[in-house]
Amino acid sequence: MTLLPLFLLAIIQGITEFLPISSSAHLALLHQMNGTGTDDVALDVAVHLGSILAVIVYFRADSAAAGRGLSALMRGRREGPEAILARNLMIATIPLVMAGGVIVLMDWQDALRDIRVIGWTMIVFGILLWWIDRAAPQTLRAPDWSLRRAIILGLWQAVALIPGVSRSGITITGARAIGLERRDATRLSMLMSIPATLATGAVLAIDLSQAKAEAGIDLLARAGFAALFSFAAAWAALCLMMRFLDRVSFTPYVIYRVALGVVLLALAYA
Repeated sequence: MTLLPLFLLAIIQGITEFLPISSSAHLALLHQMNGTGTDDVALDVAVHLGSILAVIVYFRADSAAAGRGLSALMRGRREGPEAILARNLMIATIPLVMAGGVIVLMDWQDALRDIRVIGWTMIVFGILLWWIDRAAPQTLRAPDWSLRRAIILGLWQAVALIPGVSRSGITITGARAIGLERRDATRLSMLMSIPATLATGAVLAIDLSQAKAEAGIDLLARAGFAALFSFAAAWAALCLMMRFLDRVSFTPYVIYRVALGVVLLALAYA
């Protein structure tokens, strides 16, 4: 992969991973336009690591709390807000992992990347986000991170394995549906992305090891640049979204999703 496609891959992953516009859909379309390459899996691992590092650094206080909570759980301490946060983040990831296993076992990956699937999911789940954000009350200022809500949001998150749904978009939709205030719903979605993206990166890393890719100096250098570009793009996207969230809500992202979905469907059914 030359420098320009590498740059586009990293920027698209970084920007779209945390905006509610579906990174998987954009990466699938980019791979379709550029064709597949032997280094695609390694570079996908790199851009995922870069983007998740950005969210860990941006929400460093919450990330540190979850880390301390995980350490407490490993020592058998289940009480306290930090342990509960870490426990529920892991629980919310389980439906995603299980659904991913079903997709792999049933060999549905290629079918789900169909441009018609992406087009329809971009439109339907974009409108769903817009409708729930407008209709749901904003009664909870801070996440009431109960076990029941962790399971509910985990089920919402599992739907994001369909390209075009958007992991951040569907978890924000679910969080708003249970009454979370818009900013806290977004923050909770970002925290849920940490174990979810790490799980995705782990699956990609397994695929990479099974493919027996030879990680030469050139590939390592390109992967490093991809991770750096992805980190910068994800950081910028997070800053932009969190800064203007109260002013513009999610409407611009919904408009973009619907417009892109219409274009994709027009191309698919032409």
